[in-house]
Amino acid sequence: MKRELIVLAVIAMAIVGMAGAANYMYEKSSVKGVGYRSLEMIISTQNGFNGQKLVEKQSGSGNVITSRIELEAERQPADLSCAWPTGSNPMDYINFTSEQELEYMPVSYQTGTYDQKWVDKLCVQNYKIGAVLTEMYTHAEHLQKTTEVKTRGYNNQTLIDTPCCTGVLEANLNSNVIGVAHIGWISRDPVADNQLKGRHAEYGRSVEDLTGVFSIEKFIQLWGNSTCGAISVDWLPCV
Repeated sequence: MKRELIVLAVIAMAIVGMAGAANYMYEKSSVKGVGYRSLEMIISTQNGFNGQKLVEKQSGSGNVITSRIELEAERQPADLSCAWPTGSNPMDYINFTSEQELEYMPVSYQTGTYDQKWVDKLCVQNYKIGAVLTEMYTHAEHLQKTTEVKTRGYNNQTLIDTPCCTGVLEANLNSNVIGVAHIGWISRDPVADNQLKGRHAEYGRSVEDLTGVFSIEKFIQLWGNSTCGAISVDWLPCV
């Protein structure tokens, strides 16, 4: 009887631990071929207008020479004391890497004809620091790009009297495109301003639209404050 009670107690503790654990998401894919492709990825680390959000959509017909995507995301558990060591800086985050080389051409099958130039849209939102990034290509006859994005929000409630980074959104964009490109970012105050009738003050904005044949390189850093440097810079980056 005592042994059965011990077993039940262990099972109950395991169930509680699973209920309080963080949600972790990971996907790695590699696709090559000829035809029509439609892709949609939607990731959210918190409910509503909180946490980190990522939306990736791609569609088009033709030759998929290279398509590699790696995605990793994790949300903060509701009970931070159960999942994070004392003195650590708990966070929710999304790491996203996309390497694409796409060429447009119409394709026909028994099910019909597919004739769509390539569209690749990426939107990343960091509600913790009020930052958003958009990378979009449309009407693309040729698209070769490498995109690396990481976004995270830190929960500093467990750290006392320590000025800490509240969040980070960083992007490294490198592309060659024949078509239309749109790249932009916005930085706004996460707290609504009563003097602006509940709107969020805007601190920075960069929007660039290109139509034609272009080679694009951009590196974007949007930090919660100046203390983010020691935390966000990766000494062993992807190659």
